[in-house]
Amino acid sequence: MAGAAPQRQKGEALRLEFASGRAETFCMTDTVRRPAVAGSFYPGAAARLAATVDRLLAGTSDTPAGAAPAGLKALIVPHAGYEYSGPIAASAYRLLQPLGGAIRTVVLVGPSHRVPLRGLAAPSRDCTAFATPLGDIPLDRAGIERLAAAAAVHLDDEPHRDEHSLEVQLPFLQRILPSFRLLPLVAGDASVDEVAAVFATLWDGESTLIVVSSDLSHYHDYATACRLDRATTAAIEALAPERVSDTGACGAVPVRGLLRAAARHGLHVHTLDVRNSGDTSGPRDQVVGYGAWALVAAA
Repeated sequence: MAGAAPQRQKGEALRLEFASGRAETFCMTDTVRRPAVAGSFYPGAAARLAATVDRLLAGTSDTPAGAAPAGLKALIVPHAGYEYSGPIAASAYRLLQPLGGAIRTVVLVGPSHRVPLRGLAAPSRDCTAFATPLGDIPLDRAGIERLAAAAAVHLDDEPHRDEHSLEVQLPFLQRILPSFRLLPLVAGDASVDEVAAVFATLWDGESTLIVVSSDLSHYHDYATACRLDRATTAAIEALAPERVSDTGACGAVPVRGLLRAAARHGLHVHTLDVRNSGDTSGPRDQVVGYGAWALVAAA
């Protein structure tokens, strides 16, 4: 019939472009973002996954230990397979254990590895939850709507569909926080101030935690990686976004934005653990660097 809307197939997304230049993608059939890397980056069976995360959180004798700092507001954590970066990520996540149910919202931002992207992408309005083998995490739809007017933020499911930088963080959060809402953002090409403005919009109070997902240097020999990662660590500790390079951190875009926002809010940095795949699993001729930091309010 003339003028009728076309029939869409199961799983097909509807992408609308507006006169203003904004574009939004609407998931037509499924309201839950399903896991993309379960069984590869981390165990796919729920019981094994829970046991793995709990073991990582418990730590080992060679895992650096850190006391939970007061005024914890944000974490920077790595996002490789648990075999490689899990112990480093756990050094940050275990700081959340004493906080119990105080954290109600987690703003989680990581880089886009597979989809070229201008700005940042939030899930479409049809997406209500992100799933892992441990269950579904409801999205903070109200928070996402607060970002809808920001020029740098687009509603688009495609950058989220296969992205691992956010997904690998979720089981840690699920094992620690009894109940929370997730506000996931994938970052592409965005300026420091654009990302910092997004964080400022979502900063809120003590019940909101910000988590930025980033690995460090990639595929250098062990000594070179250690030197490069020390430089990135120094930049993070100094809250100096201009010193965080794209080659020094694959999540440089969200890291830089967080450092700018943290400086404006008077936070300071605790370095928790900086190692690489040569320390945790694998050879030392081509390693990937990992680090964990806590950003806290000044006493």
